[in-house]
Amino acid sequence: MRDTPATFKVRVNLVLVRVVVRDAQGKVIDNLHREDFLLSDDRKPQVISFFNIDTPSARIMPVTTAANPNGEPISMPGELKPAIPQRFVGVVYDDVHLNMSDAVTVRDATTRLFDSLAPTDRVAFFTTSGQRTQDFTSDHAALKQALNGILPRPLFGGEGEPGQCPDISYYQADLIQNKNDTQALAVATQETIDCAFNGDRTKAAQAASMASAAAQQAVSRGDAESDFVYRHIEDAMRRLAGMPGQRVMVFVSPGFILSQLFTEEYDIIDRANKSSIAIDTVDARGLYTPDVMGDISNPPSRASSSIQGPKTLYRTSAQFAQSQVLDDFAAGTGGTYFHNRNDLDEGLRQAIAAPPVSYLLGFAPQNLKLNGSFHTLKVSLAGKQKFNVQARRGYFAPRKVQDPVETAKQEIQEAIFSQDEIKDLGVDLQTQFFKPAAEDVKLSVVAHVDLKSLRFRKAEGRNRDDLTLATAIFDENGNFVTGGEKIIEMRLLDGTLDRLGRTGINVKSSFDVKPGSYLVRLVVRDKEGELMAAKNGAVVIPY
Repeated sequence: MRDTPATFKVRVNLVLVRVVVRDAQGKVIDNLHREDFLLSDDRKPQVISFFNIDTPSARIMPVTTAANPNGEPISMPGELKPAIPQRFVGVVYDDVHLNMSDAVTVRDATTRLFDSLAPTDRVAFFTTSGQRTQDFTSDHAALKQALNGILPRPLFGGEGEPGQCPDISYYQADLIQNKNDTQALAVATQETIDCAFNGDRTKAAQAASMASAAAQQAVSRGDAESDFVYRHIEDAMRRLAGMPGQRVMVFVSPGFILSQLFTEEYDIIDRANKSSIAIDTVDARGLYTPDVMGDISNPPSRASSSIQGPKTLYRTSAQFAQSQVLDDFAAGTGGTYFHNRNDLDEGLRQAIAAPPVSYLLGFAPQNLKLNGSFHTLKVSLAGKQKFNVQARRGYFAPRKVQDPVETAKQEIQEAIFSQDEIKDLGVDLQTQFFKPAAEDVKLSVVAHVDLKSLRFRKAEGRNRDDLTLATAIFDENGNFVTGGEKIIEMRLLDGTLDRLGRTGINVKSSFDVKPGSYLVRLVVRDKEGELMAAKNGAVVIPY
């Protein structure tokens, strides 16, 4: 047996598709099975090799109690039993795109939300500007204090600022630069003639050049701003993915134009699915009507009447188009899209609550080309029920073959930062502790492994298999404290295997901690059969 450092990475060997199915009235369907689903990759049917039903009751983490060094369970008074975190909610405020009115509204709604939090909930705040962050906590006072910093923080000046000539929005600029829309360019040219040359049409060529340059600048600024937002969403997701339990991201935003950044959008959806993160989205605009007249503080006084119709169309179309990213994030990750309603309190309550029943489908693509190309996914039902199926729309192929050793590390990594019980192997968990000094604690994690389910390989007269036991200790807010791995290399004679097959083996790992409440996560994986087990424990060490 040898100890190794804990080296954890992200598993990528399966394509995972989270699915939510609703009837015509919007009620979630919760009684489907693997054979009820059909899944295709670029229109090619796939075998669903992994299937799991995720229900609210399944998210309740079973825990064991601590024992003394003699193995006797320790009785804990009710007030000392730990409120082990079951759910981690990362609320991401899009302060880059929020206006002041929406920022005030969502701040007030979030403040009232705290009363509905359970003792086992942990909440963190992030912003797309990256300027305000509150790490995961159950401290309502700290959360409310952090909310005061949620203010509009655009990277550049807003669209429609007085003095812009021509006044080209990100949406209209995208039509001109990326979609070669001649009408959009003609409208911008005419506006330039009106505002820069007092309607002198002999300056049309110069005006067209100015309009094209303004469109290029608007797209560049808009893309930079959207890309900046994506990067900070990824930062929040990376932090959330490291938490040991159910993970929900709530994205509060008025939305934004995608332009050509679809790859970045799908990359976020892909990362969320691999990290088992549902993204619930809340349209911060609430119930709104299209802004037909535009900003009254900056009226288009010098624009000719011939372009008012197209300009109004671009403005209203942009308001609808910026919702697409919110819809895509929710649809692709099993989340809920809350929009076109003024009761943001209810929207946030639904978003932060336990998600409805969902199904997790997994498949291993056959003959997959390692070229990073995008693959279209479609999930449907084998029967003829008229249900609405919500699932991700696609994924990107990897660019290299995954090494088997690396795959094993990745699977252990994903299991460590989860609270799902895995029972491929027979494993029991017990925690023990003793205090050699007031502030020093020796915490032991004892794993009992039943060898009957292992698939030994016979070689040179011995039965061979390797067991990897990974242990992680998290504090009461889900932060990683310490951990490690043990690798047990078994080379057993038949007689020894027969004896250990009846008794099993015990493996003990010890860690130095301080008094407090801890979540213990144990993952066991064998090399030959590639089977896994995962168990949870909880311990309170009094001061």
